Amino acid sequence: MKTKILKLSQNKPQADTIRKAAELLKKGQIVAFPTETVYGLGADAFNPSAVRKIFAAKGRPADDPLIVHVASIADAEKAVKEIPAVARRLMKKYWPGPLTLVMPKSKKVPGVVTAGLKTVAVRMPSHPVALALCKRVGPIAAPSANSFGKPSPTKAAHVFADLKGKIPLILDAGSTDIGVESTIVSLATKPAKLLRPGKITVEELRRILPLEIVTSVKKSERPLAPGMKYRHYSPKTPVLLVLKPSAGKIEKLVQSEQKKGKKVGLLCLGRYRTGAERVIIIGKTPEAAAKRLFDALRWLDLQKLDLIIAEGLPEKGFGMAVMNRLRRAASRIL
Repeated sequence: MKTKILKLSQNKPQADTIRKAAELLKKGQIVAFPTETVYGLGADAFNPSAVRKIFAAKGRPADDPLIVHVASIADAEKAVKEIPAVARRLMKKYWPGPLTLVMPKSKKVPGVVTAGLKTVAVRMPSHPVALALCKRVGPIAAPSANSFGKPSPTKAAHVFADLKGKIPLILDAGSTDIGVESTIVSLATKPAKLLRPGKITVEELRRILPLEIVTSVKKSERPLAPGMKYRHYSPKTPVLLVLKPSAGKIEKLVQSEQKKGKKVGLLCLGRYRTGAERVIIIGKTPEAAAKRLFDALRWLDLQKLDLIIAEGLPEKGFGMAVMNRLRRAASRIL
């Protein structure tokens, strides 16, 4: 299969390009497209054979549920059994945007989308391309558009590197704005549960509703949302995550690993004089770090290193989301 890349404007996506992508989706094909968080790999959410192509292209386990993307509350109502009052409050405040809500699913949603669960994850993206596509197609099931387990794609080039020859089309509207996936909240339980942190923070959400934090499950359990069970966001190069970094600690770690004959890359928030073979600075704020995180991990993975040392940041506010991704990417945490 030849993978075509079509470029389009982020703010005013060309209608003809959106139409071509929509036609493929309506015919049961899969298409990669940008959202404000990361690039997604979409299929018609009500077409089970099309959705299975997502799992095949990504190499994704069948028990890892997908998120259904919609362009309107009316389309969300098609995917869920009932929208509770608290969900409508959250939708009014945060949709379109990076908030996914888990609710009891409707009969229209096939089991392959929800991994057999009786709930479905739904969100309304704010990216103009994603919204335009959903308006033409209806609900679109879409996980991140990468090989399963690898760092999520924030550029069309990342998608092409992973899925070239496996999907027919990538819509390229440049880099994504946020850089990490949406916040996921389950409203199918009382109290509600945060299943994955994102740009919409726990602190913000708790002003609206009581919220427990449950972001992982045991290997024997079924995940309730993406990113809860399997190792995700990981480059091939091992990652050592340093939770309470300091200049001296980072420098000693780099030197210690180099004495073992290892080539070391450093993913950090600020500048260090460490002597690491490769250094990439992603920024001191959670917003800056999130936007560059996956691109930085992918770049370091191409540098023929033996180890990537990643500097952690405080796990509060949006920092919780960045650290969630780094923890899952890490092969070792210090």
